[in-house]
Amino acid sequence: MDIKKIVAEMTLEEKAGLCSGADFWHTKAVERLGVEPITMSDGPHGLRRQEEAGDHLGMGGSVPAVCFPAGCATAASFDEALVYELGQELGKECRAEGVNVLLGPAVNIKRSPLCGRNFEYYSEDPYLASRMAAAYIKGVQSRGVGTSLKHFLANNQEHRRMSGSSEMDERTLREIYLAAFEEAVKEGRPWTVMCSYNRINGTYAAQNRKFLTDVLRNEWGFDGFVVSDWGAVNDRPADLEAGLDLEMPSSFGHNDARIVEAVKAGRLSEKTLDQAVERILGVARKCREAERTEPYDKEAAHRLARRMAGECMVLLKNEGVLPLSKNRKTAFIGEFAAHPRYQGGGSSHINAFQTESAWELADKTCVTYAKGCSIKEDKTDEALLKEAVLAAKEAETAVVFAGLPDSYESEGYDRVHMRLPENQNELIRAVCEANPNTVVVLHNGSPVEMPWADQVKGILEAYLGGQAVGGAVLDVLYGEVNPSGHLAETFPLKLEDNPSYLYYRGEGDTVEYREGIFVGYRYYDKKKMDVLFPFGHGLSYTDFAFSNLKISAERIRDTDVLTVSVDIKNTGSRSGKAVAQLYVAPPQGEIIRPVRELKGFEKVELEAGESRTARFTLSGRAFSFYDTAAGRFRAPSGRYGIEIGLSSRDIRQQCQVELEESETPHTRVGMDTIFLDILRRPAAVPMVREMVAKMDVADAGNGESMGEGTTEMLEALLGYMPLHALVSFSGGKIGFDDIEEFIEKLNGSGIF
Repeated sequence: MDIKKIVAEMTLEEKAGLCSGADFWHTKAVERLGVEPITMSDGPHGLRRQEEAGDHLGMGGSVPAVCFPAGCATAASFDEALVYELGQELGKECRAEGVNVLLGPAVNIKRSPLCGRNFEYYSEDPYLASRMAAAYIKGVQSRGVGTSLKHFLANNQEHRRMSGSSEMDERTLREIYLAAFEEAVKEGRPWTVMCSYNRINGTYAAQNRKFLTDVLRNEWGFDGFVVSDWGAVNDRPADLEAGLDLEMPSSFGHNDARIVEAVKAGRLSEKTLDQAVERILGVARKCREAERTEPYDKEAAHRLARRMAGECMVLLKNEGVLPLSKNRKTAFIGEFAAHPRYQGGGSSHINAFQTESAWELADKTCVTYAKGCSIKEDKTDEALLKEAVLAAKEAETAVVFAGLPDSYESEGYDRVHMRLPENQNELIRAVCEANPNTVVVLHNGSPVEMPWADQVKGILEAYLGGQAVGGAVLDVLYGEVNPSGHLAETFPLKLEDNPSYLYYRGEGDTVEYREGIFVGYRYYDKKKMDVLFPFGHGLSYTDFAFSNLKISAERIRDTDVLTVSVDIKNTGSRSGKAVAQLYVAPPQGEIIRPVRELKGFEKVELEAGESRTARFTLSGRAFSFYDTAAGRFRAPSGRYGIEIGLSSRDIRQQCQVELEESETPHTRVGMDTIFLDILRRPAAVPMVREMVAKMDVADAGNGESMGEGTTEMLEALLGYMPLHALVSFSGGKIGFDDIEEFIEKLNGSGIF
């Protein structure tokens, strides 16, 4: 396909038409020039392939497909290889169904547990989210199927998502919300990126040139096309000018006509239109090169879904009650044991070709079942509760299957609280009273409060584990699979503890991100707040020891690469997988920074007694913050901690590295500059002493010369004084000419 030639032969109307969908899921064809349509389908954790009609909200039917664990679960795996394998499998299924572009992954930051779409998103941490996304993208695209990284940008709530404006400062954007996309774009190289509905600092994402062109293309090198979220277009010519190439779904010709009119009137450059067409044709060419169907084994994919779900589950608590014995009587209690909730609602809702429950697959000779309560209404049924209590009393161990009903989590609206239905809490408390050996299995897409956490012996977070979650839960409960998942988000004690709690819904169409960079564990760790379970937490049926932490150098420049290694040993009696998490702890000074930030992780499988070395590499970016004044990421000179742990609150090994910044921002001293900012440059201290020696503090009631004081004394006495104040406090010995001469000397010294 000669793209330049095709564009040159297209009419203005054909070019405008190619920039919007033919229907809900296809781009337009230009048959006379051999341009074939691109077929898209919702994801990200399965294929929601709809036939000719479509709705994008999950209300209409779709072809039977394999429902894999949702993003909330796969991120908890901390396993890039596993996510890559998921991507490959999804790519194979797309090929089998004739789908060219799968709409995913979704990497928006989990700012609050209330976001209705959190089950689809990866993490509160941008580094983890970006690594998961890059692996997913590479996996899908390795099969010749494109991805659509979404939702760019700052789509962190469903409330007023089509009109609201996410308001935040540049540092917060760069360090948290853009960072989740950045590595995914640079390393994953997605074929397409999907813009979000919302505005960012007042400008709709679809017409935000700063992000669609300046950042995404010019800074990050993205070379695919940008597609709108379905219905996110507001002003089509302005969107094109900003960098939005494809509008989805069809506008039935209305916006095509607006594009033609804008070009003819000179309000839109035809060159801009041509660029968009070329990008769309570039992806169409990739689709054609890979356009052949392949057979797809759904049964094999179901087995993969079960294995994946087991790898993703997080053992939150275990007081010796797990794994269960197959020879001892166990009661499964709760409707989710028989009918598990395994996915969320909305555009990612999969028509699973097969499902399985823990009760369906359980050994009925040793396992009994009681419904306990209804998941359709939050109302206690005394008969069901009595039946559950009796089952718990007659068993050696009681396992309560709890979680959030379908109506609690979905695209389109947010949660209103962080609680489980009260009838489930009542059920858990009653079962605990009947049987002290109680385990809770949770089916939910985001954190929940657990008022009974101290009463139960074990808690297994299954998240929304896909269609095979029932079998996977059995695998983990009975020890066939050693749990190795770790939380990709913090579980706070209560909703009010969340840093965005006061501002989450915003006022009208304005949502201020007043917590700034302090999202999730960055906030809780800085505040030293108690949490229910910290970021990165996850238990195993074995134990791991960390030792021999090494770094490649004790002193580095910000242009160097630091290599880190640590030995991990399985000190338990069975094989298992450890997730070594590397955090960088920046110096705490004038720049307000988190206590620590995740900058690396590696999942290591070890047999009992086996040791292996985990290795990491850190570039200068790992030590950096975004300096808004300098307009770039900087790693200031200082001592940085290198920490290895099993969560942000469980650090096992640590050391320090001295970092030197190679290029400090250029500043100028002026009349309003305070002495503290000058004295921070050691080379300037002698000049300051010379200047203040002209002052005699006796004039101010002190009998000593300031010129003889230490740097610390100078800082204490003069620190917050601007230079122009010397005129008033020098007893007439220093004038404005003296200060201007001093300023000129400082600025000419090369120190600043």
